[in-house]
Amino acid sequence: MTQKTLFTPLQLGEFTLRNRIALPPLTRCRSEQPGNVPGEMMVEYYRQRASAGFMVTEGTQIEPRGQGYAWTPGIHSQEQIAGWKKVTEAVHQQGSVIFCQLWHVGRVSHHELQPAKQAPVAPSAVPAEGVRVFIETGPGAGMLTAPSVPRELSTQEVKEIVELYRLAAENAKEAGFDGIELHSANGYLINQFISEHSNFRTDEYGGSLQNRLSFLREIIVAVSAVFGSDKVGVRFAPLFTTTDEERVYLGLVESDPHATYISAAQMLNELQVGYLSIAEADWDNSPDMPEAFRIALRETFRAPIMYSGRYTREKAEQVLSKGWGDFFGFGRTFIANPDLPARFKQNVGLNSVDSATLYGGTGKGYTDYPVYNS
Repeated sequence: MTQKTLFTPLQLGEFTLRNRIALPPLTRCRSEQPGNVPGEMMVEYYRQRASAGFMVTEGTQIEPRGQGYAWTPGIHSQEQIAGWKKVTEAVHQQGSVIFCQLWHVGRVSHHELQPAKQAPVAPSAVPAEGVRVFIETGPGAGMLTAPSVPRELSTQEVKEIVELYRLAAENAKEAGFDGIELHSANGYLINQFISEHSNFRTDEYGGSLQNRLSFLREIIVAVSAVFGSDKVGVRFAPLFTTTDEERVYLGLVESDPHATYISAAQMLNELQVGYLSIAEADWDNSPDMPEAFRIALRETFRAPIMYSGRYTREKAEQVLSKGWGDFFGFGRTFIANPDLPARFKQNVGLNSVDSATLYGGTGKGYTDYPVYNS
């Protein structure tokens, strides 16, 4: 049997991905104001990177309360749908597949970002710690600040948010997306329901792990009715260590992450979800994902698994060769190298990322990275 490489096609549901190099969800805060609308600059950004076999948009809020950072795009207004339609058309013209990442930040927000400056919503009225949100202080200017204290959602309100996810999936379909990914990682709303550290509810959505997973289960069922479950992905960040730095970057760390996320993966497998995306720690000297977890995940979840987080070509092909993962997201590397698949194929050098221009701003550090000319 021929050894698989990053250029071996992958079957993802009905889609045949031309390579296993993915653009993962990357917050860039470049939407047009007012209205958090994808504009021409965003169209160009995604078009430039459409040689990826698979693309996932940056986190895209499903409703106004779902926003935790200024200038992130939404998928809840007609203007936003029209903006995203230009993105999907540009990507499809280049022959790639693009999913919309549906996002609700829950408690990781500030009243300045909320409708009528209300408190953010969450499974329980417990503030997020060790994280900052970004609010606008003027045109093109903003500041990092601590999240506001949230209010607890009623049981009925939880069910209403499930419906908002379904409506967002309808909007994503109207915008021409090939599918959707549910952002269930990094301490945001779905993760808040899953985690023992942020969910202290006493209704059907709290208590046991199965109850804490029920919010995600209901969302998957709702959006699968729109796209089909094979066009639904779920992203987790099952971090295994608990230093302060890791909490800042990835939010919530369970006392037994292996048991939590293998149970979650089993649920996803039963619901026939199209793929599972695992976000690993991505800072210098970050811990590796335990091999035992990778092996258990592969045994539990039968559809394709995507990994991302400080992946090099070599690391990705090593994980691929062991059969633990099927396709791989290259984050900052893809930001700085819009033609990344060509660079990998030609074995040429990579541009370095400009960290100062990652969030917000103009086309500088966004659409002006040089491509390799063979």
